[in-house]
Amino acid sequence: MDPLTVAAASGMRSRMEALSILANNLANATTTGYKNDKEFYGLFHSEDADNPVGIVSTLPTIERQWTDFSQGTLQTTGNPLDVALSGPGFFVVNGPGGPLYTRNGNFQSANTGELITAEGYRVRGQRGAPIRLSTGEPVEITPSGSIQQGGRLIGQLEIVNFKSADSIEKAGGSHFRNTDPKNAPVAASDTHVQQGKVEASNVSVSASAMRLVGVMRQFEMLQKAVLMGVDMNAKAIQEVARVNP
Repeated sequence: MDPLTVAAASGMRSRMEALSILANNLANATTTGYKNDKEFYGLFHSEDADNPVGIVSTLPTIERQWTDFSQGTLQTTGNPLDVALSGPGFFVVNGPGGPLYTRNGNFQSANTGELITAEGYRVRGQRGAPIRLSTGEPVEITPSGSIQQGGRLIGQLEIVNFKSADSIEKAGGSHFRNTDPKNAPVAASDTHVQQGKVEASNVSVSASAMRLVGVMRQFEMLQKAVLMGVDMNAKAIQEVARVNP
């Protein structure tokens, strides 16, 4: 395969991956606590793309995907069980395979009184203890994350952060898991809890839509380049195979 076709095909592949990331971001633009995904581009050396004159060819590729953890807009709901974090950090919940971390504070009270997420995961208090609410009493959640009812301390929301976000990967929806045991969670500092609010997705719909159009146009141009390379190869073969009378 000629260098032009190889380079254009590699560019098409990276644009397809970028389109998939953008489409997922737009689909979750209204998901509470969702964090925007982005891609990191790099150059890959391919021997297949080297030409006969010995010029080294590099191909565009997406090396890795990363998550933008910047804070989204805090929206007022008036629901006393809705909480949002102002500052860095995560709430901790008990997922099916261990602790999960989330910025989605759209909590609910189960039939047993336990504080749970919309998915049914138990919200963790300090040291992983469950949080149980009393029925019929108003709930007050302080900026420090302590939960009170009738003047009594019911529990303390476990709010943590990580020294590095490199090991934090998505676990579906607005939940994350930590893949590196050495990057242990620590108590979040300079973070305040706001009751009656939730954090909206940090996806900019307008910016993502504009970038989606741009990536699609790039894909179309690369597609034309592939077709051009095919035509050039076909003409070259025809010229070589032609027998002069």
